Order: sequence, then structure tokens, then C-alpha cells
Amino acid sequence: MGKTDKIVYKILSGLSDKNIAFADLVNLLLKFGFSVKINGSHHIFSREDVEEIINLQPKNEQAKPYQVKQVRELIVKYTLNVNSDE
Repeated sequence: MGKTDKIVYKILSGLSDKNIAFADLVNLLLKFGFSVKINGSHHIFSREDVEEIINLQPKNEQAKPYQVKQVRELIVKYTLNVNSDE
């Protein structure tokens, strides 16, 4: 299981929302094909075929738990997949 798969598993399990690194969450969204605009500490992600926009900000190098939940809901709703194993 590659690093990306492990992060997706942690997010989907819902047991580690407080322990997801911000950089890992950003990289995952980029691998899902989202584009990012950065405005200060705000990282705004969008994708043409996804209705929602995700706005992430780091908290001590960690992703905020409610933002991890938002990403989880997108993964499930749109059945997002990564074509690469790393």
C-alpha cells in the first residue's frame, strides 16, 4: 500500500481527522485532479466536475478536522480515485 493509499484510508476511516498532515491533504487533492489557488494561508481547491469548492488552511502543519471531513465527503460523493499509487 503506497503513501497515497494510506492517506486515503485514514481519511475514509474517519478515525484520524486530527492527525492528517496539511501537506498530505493538499497533495492528495492535487492527485485527485483539483487545481489550487493560494491566497495567504488559504488554499482554495476546485475541479471542473466537482460542484463544491474546498478551502483549506493549516493549523500547526496539520489539516483541520472539519476540513478533513469535507474532503472525505467529496471522496465518497464523487467516488474520487487516484490513478497513481504514490
